[in-house]
Amino acid sequence: MWRYIVNRLLWLIVIMLCVAVIIFTILWFVPGDPAQIILGTGATNEDIQRLREQLGLNEPYLVQLTSFLSDTFLHLDFGESYVYGVPVIQEFATRLPRTLGLGLISMLLNIIIGIPLGVNAAIHRNTIWDQGVLVLAMVFISVPQFYLGLLMVILFSVNLGWLPPFGISGDYPTWTYWVMPVLANSLSGLAMNARQTRSAALETIRADFVTTARAKGLPENTVIYKHMLPNALIPVINALGMQLSMVVGGTVVIENVFSFPGIGQYLLTGVNSRDYPVIRGSVMILALFSAVVTLLVDLVYAFIDPRIKAQYINYAAKKSSPKEKKGGKKNG
Repeated sequence: MWRYIVNRLLWLIVIMLCVAVIIFTILWFVPGDPAQIILGTGATNEDIQRLREQLGLNEPYLVQLTSFLSDTFLHLDFGESYVYGVPVIQEFATRLPRTLGLGLISMLLNIIIGIPLGVNAAIHRNTIWDQGVLVLAMVFISVPQFYLGLLMVILFSVNLGWLPPFGISGDYPTWTYWVMPVLANSLSGLAMNARQTRSAALETIRADFVTTARAKGLPENTVIYKHMLPNALIPVINALGMQLSMVVGGTVVIENVFSFPGIGQYLLTGVNSRDYPVIRGSVMILALFSAVVTLLVDLVYAFIDPRIKAQYINYAAKKSSPKEKKGGKKNG
């Protein structure tokens, strides 16, 4: 198993290098001059060229790419924002707890509410309860997050005045600022988890081991939650892993609808202002987070299902066996 983990970590380095080269190259060809955007339309050509020289934008492609890769991988320096004038890693550290809080609370709601809804819908298949869950899931999956967020602002802020419409006020904001962003961010994931759990439970509930457990006279709750549910959770964990990998980068729309000062708003502001250090640094950190989460999800698979763990071990053994065979022939 350790061979598999080490192999994945080595591939992680290759992936991050590829991401760095790709995002740098894309920004190189994207139209728009950061210096002109920063100085505004009234700036002279001399001022623009002077600022470009200060920012290092006049250097050739390979020189800028080499400098970017060196700063990123050797010094862990993502540069300083053109707009904010603050190091990207510092601003990222300030905003990351808010985005993580928003994403993790939303995901916790998805798990606590979505999975039980899906299990109960599978148990009461073709009943009013089952049809109601399917209809609600379809509605929440179909409605765009930004539209749902705007409807919440109109209803709960403008008409009823119950919740603040946007932002986080003060150094210690109250929980009311989090209610609408969390709800708007969690409803689609909740609906997807409910549908995924229902489908997985319907496939597992007909399995022989479930029939055997019932034939032994075990209580229905024991059959469902001890025997059926653990085996039905594997495809659900896959969906949860995808949602977890998007916890940091998947809240861009919600953060901008509610002016929530997180990573998503920071990244979108950087894109609009052609703030290259912000875009490159954010994409690199988000790619690293997604790759690490994907590895952790695969390890959770192995922990839950021994068959998957055996596949990982066999995969690592095949990767190392050619070298061992060559070494054995030479020694012989």
